[in-house]
Amino acid sequence: MQMSDSRTIAAPQEAVWAALLDPEVLKACVPGCTEMSGSADEGFEATVVQKVGPVKATFKGQVTMSEMDPPNALTLSGEGKGGAAGFAKGGANVRLVAVEGGTELHYDVEAKVGGKLAQLGSRIIDGFAKKMADQFFENFQNAVEGPKEPAEADAEGGPEKKGWFKKITG
Repeated sequence: MQMSDSRTIAAPQEAVWAALLDPEVLKACVPGCTEMSGSADEGFEATVVQKVGPVKATFKGQVTMSEMDPPNALTLSGEGKGGAAGFAKGGANVRLVAVEGGTELHYDVEAKVGGKLAQLGSRIIDGFAKKMADQFFENFQNAVEGPKEPAEADAEGGPEKKGWFKKITG
C-alpha cells in the first residue's frame, strides 16, 4: 500500500522539524500509542494498540529516522509485531518546505502487513492505513498549531490559542 499527501502547518519550518523529532509529540500523534521512548538519533520504541476490522492487537515495534536533512527532510522506517495478529512494517519520506503562512509537509507512505491482518484483504488494510496516516498528520498539525478557534471567537478578538509545542517555542 502506498499513498502520498501534503498539508500546510501554520508554524515555522524549524518548529515543525523539532516536533517531528520529539517523542512526546509523536506519542500524542500516533493513534493508539500507549508508550513511546527513545530519541531521533537512536530510534524510538513504541507500543500501539489498534483494531483492524475484527482483529485487535498490541503492536510493539521500533521506528528509526534516516536520511535526515535538517530542517528539510527525513525518512521514517518502522516495524511492529502484533503476536498472532501478524506484523506491520513501513516507512514514510517526509519533506518540509517553507511557504507563506507556515510549512508545507509532504509525505509518501508505504506499508505492508502479514499474518492474520493480511487475510483481511487489501481494501480493509488500505483504508485502515490511509485513515491511520491521515489521523497521525491531523494530530501532528493540531499538536504544532494548537486547536482551531471558531470564527466568532476570532471576530471578538479573543486570545490566540497555542498548542503546547508552540507555547514552548513561541
